[in-house]
Amino acid sequence: MKYEIYKLKFTTGVHLGNGMLNDSVYTFQADTLFSAMYIEALKAGLEGALYDMVCSGQLLFSDAFPYVGDLYMIPKPMLYIEPKDRGNSSDKKKYKKLKYIPVDRLSSYQAGNMELDDDPMKEFGYFDQRTMAAVRRQEETLPYQVGVFHYNEGRGLYLIVGYQETEQLELTERLLEAVSITGIGGKKSGGLGKFDFVKGRQDRKLKERLEQGSTCHMLLSCALPKEEEMETALEGASYLLEKRSGFVASETYAEELRKKKDLYVFSAGSCFKNPFQGRVYDVSEGGSHPVYRYGLSMFMGV
Repeated sequence: MKYEIYKLKFTTGVHLGNGMLNDSVYTFQADTLFSAMYIEALKAGLEGALYDMVCSGQLLFSDAFPYVGDLYMIPKPMLYIEPKDRGNSSDKKKYKKLKYIPVDRLSSYQAGNMELDDDPMKEFGYFDQRTMAAVRRQEETLPYQVGVFHYNEGRGLYLIVGYQETEQLELTERLLEAVSITGIGGKKSGGLGKFDFVKGRQDRKLKERLEQGSTCHMLLSCALPKEEEMETALEGASYLLEKRSGFVASETYAEELRKKKDLYVFSAGSCFKNPFQGRVYDVSEGGSHPVYRYGLSMFMGV
């Protein structure tokens, strides 16, 4: 497997859902990316090619993680780390609060001696609320608040794309271009979620951890093992489960707006002794066509 990094430089604010319309997070998962790309693939008649490449394991996506300048941030591994200064309760609290760490500081983090005072995420961006209007009848317009996150200059999100042949990367770039124009996340019709993307510099330490074997593997994408993989995957694992849900973005699926089936997946940062592949799941329920949820894995050694 070969890997490419893409930096997403947002030109607008984003609304990335966490279940609250008036709030927003600042990252998104691989299944959100796949859904957005699949919708664009449908428009271009490329949905079969995308689906086949992903299901065969020839094309993989990480979640979208923060970058700060030239620093690539990765999820904090879900492993117990004892700070070197065990008696310092302040350091213990700081370690606990961390969500992301620079990939080049992973070794010092695991050793319990990472410098905690200089947090790259401190000036990552800011949150505000935008007032939008819902027109229910001709005479009735109801305002509502939408949570929007804005990235500061030199900051944004990056993706890791795993691929086997150039054709998989070419399709990824074509669909990323389409998504960048349409936008990602919620309230795209209101102008949110637009971005430019460029290939990011290759990071030697990240590349080594993606390619080299390890006794512990950290998940870089939200993923769910196949049924036959589950028992082995859970052996000695340290993980967090999260519910993935949402509405079907299709006008032909049903006459009314329908929800997708809920799917519980392992979060990025979960750690496993036994890596697994996962799969694409059909989360449709009573509609006219399948609805796919990405659940394949990308791992790095920790």
